[in-house]
Amino acid sequence: MSTTRSMRKIIHIDMDAFFASVEQLDNPELRGKPIAVGGSRNRGVVAAASYEARTYGVHSAMPSRMAYEKCPHIVFVKPRFTRYKEVSQQIRQIFYEYTDLVEPLSLDEAYLDVTENKAGISSAAKIAKEIKRKILQTTGLTASAGIAMNKFLAKIASDINKPDGCTLILPEHSDDFIAGLPIEKFFGIGKATSEKMHQLGIHSGAELRQFDRLDLVRWFGKMGHYYFEIVRGMDDRPVIPNRERKSISAETTFDVDIPSIDLCRSEIVRLSDRVTASAASLGVKGRTVSIKIRFSDFTTLQKQKSFPEATNDQEFIRSVAMELLDYFSDQYRPVRLLGVGLHNFEHYREGQMELF
Repeated sequence: MSTTRSMRKIIHIDMDAFFASVEQLDNPELRGKPIAVGGSRNRGVVAAASYEARTYGVHSAMPSRMAYEKCPHIVFVKPRFTRYKEVSQQIRQIFYEYTDLVEPLSLDEAYLDVTENKAGISSAAKIAKEIKRKILQTTGLTASAGIAMNKFLAKIASDINKPDGCTLILPEHSDDFIAGLPIEKFFGIGKATSEKMHQLGIHSGAELRQFDRLDLVRWFGKMGHYYFEIVRGMDDRPVIPNRERKSISAETTFDVDIPSIDLCRSEIVRLSDRVTASAASLGVKGRTVSIKIRFSDFTTLQKQKSFPEATNDQEFIRSVAMELLDYFSDQYRPVRLLGVGLHNFEHYREGQMELF
């Protein structure tokens, strides 16, 4: 382990059940109840679940119907992204009191490099505790923090003692920590990969560390390099401020399946306008317009079209999205979900990027 890496002080802040916690904060009647943000009892997907709902096995990305089966008395709440963004910006301002090296990953989590910080505090753990306290005072919400010498370890640490946790992994303890970590807890190792590792006799960091780089690349392709390095605490990725989005998209899951493609046109216009508004607020134009369509049998198809010049013109994006929709005019299955996206950005004005 190099001295340079061991001297870095990285904090990962992750808000606790952010969307659901905001809803419970704003509506006292929801406090203490299992709630799910997004979808409805019969349609859509859970965007966030309160900790009360999680005790029943409800989690984000779960179909709403399944969430209701697991917790019949769950309360479904429509998302309010404008409100979530407002709270996120309040939290972001607290980060900037300590460092300009802030890398937002989403509305509810970010990396901070506090190796050198505005407050002149040598202890990264102390900074993390101050940030958590200020977030609570400012917003009424709790956050969990992970503190370590790199991004990989900091992100894992923030998840250890949720909610309202604060976990420090010292450099001299990182090897033992990684060795004892179940393979499922490694950030970047999903269900399919963990199952394959189990078949190879790999259940922990210590067992993963037994294999050399060539073995891991042979079994897992390019990701083998990543697994070889992280299990040895090797993560030199810097905290990148003002992280830029690579795409903008808007989609909707219908409460009732739309019986035909032709009846989707008004929704394509609405989604196109949402994308256009987001692009304008971010100061970006895109060269590629895409649409996504999911049918009632969950078959999902996508189509995109690229152009020599970037745009965020409302009428143009509408017309391209309509043209792309026509590619699916021969499909006679009911439509469950529609989405419109803009990609391959150019920035036409300066300014800090905000993540939606």
